[in-house]
Amino acid sequence: MEINYDLEGIVFDIQRFSIHDGPGIRTIVFLKGCPLSCWWCCNPEAQTLKPIMMYQIDRCIHCGLCLPVCPQGALSAQNPAFIDRDRCIGCGACANTCPTEALVKKGKVMTVKEVLAILKKDEAIYRHSGGGITISGGEALVQHEFTAELLKACQIKGWHTAMETTGMTKNEQALENVFTYLDLVLMDVKSCDDAIHQKFTGVSNQIIQKNAKKITATAKTVIRVPTIPGVNADEKSISEICDFAATLTGVDTIHILPYHTYGENKYALLGRPYRMGKTPPLTKNEIDSLQAVVESKGFHCMIGG
Repeated sequence: MEINYDLEGIVFDIQRFSIHDGPGIRTIVFLKGCPLSCWWCCNPEAQTLKPIMMYQIDRCIHCGLCLPVCPQGALSAQNPAFIDRDRCIGCGACANTCPTEALVKKGKVMTVKEVLAILKKDEAIYRHSGGGITISGGEALVQHEFTAELLKACQIKGWHTAMETTGMTKNEQALENVFTYLDLVLMDVKSCDDAIHQKFTGVSNQIIQKNAKKITATAKTVIRVPTIPGVNADEKSISEICDFAATLTGVDTIHILPYHTYGENKYALLGRPYRMGKTPPLTKNEIDSLQAVVESKGFHCMIGG
């Protein structure tokens, strides 16, 4: 199998020793870029493909070292969020001079070879735990060429490969390139109501549903439902998702992912409002009722994933 180890992708994080997002102990590679803009997104720094700067005001000592090094003149105490996002190109020059890491660049160009060197550190752990590699994002299909090469390289190593995906792409080649090299697909399904889907994610669900049929026919797939109050955290919505999952090849498991606010603080670091506001999490009784719906439809149900 021929692999382009020099192919470059844009990575914003690599998380080692994860016990989520696939079996065993895993390393998760987070890639930049996503066609969706979900209101509850916990990785908003991944929505754009280009690198982006995050500013943590309580770390800033107002030393001014970053101001003269910005080539775009995007930094000023007079800016409401310090960084003028229209000017900033995410070059990271300011972060390189910041002594307190108040400024952090999210997004690094890496080759397949460079990512593999990090993944290989835990090769023994994958083998002993039954774990492996999970590609996440963002949406890895945005960088499908890089994703495919990385997955091929991992499979040659004998590592279990998984990917979190929205299934959103208009590129037929992306579907053919990527899913052949996956042992497990963790596919989000937000809503079967297209109007609701468009309102809360920014895109229609029509292409996603079409792609889901192709994806599940190619690779073992688990459907995952981020259950969001006011969007889909009700028995009717979950029942409709189960009915859709029943039309897909080989899907026998649905994960309920209860709404959380783990990524809320990132919006302030990006100078953006958190669109979910003060939405409360689901109660245990509410989660139990959604699980009961999934199981009544004949699926194995797992809370979290």
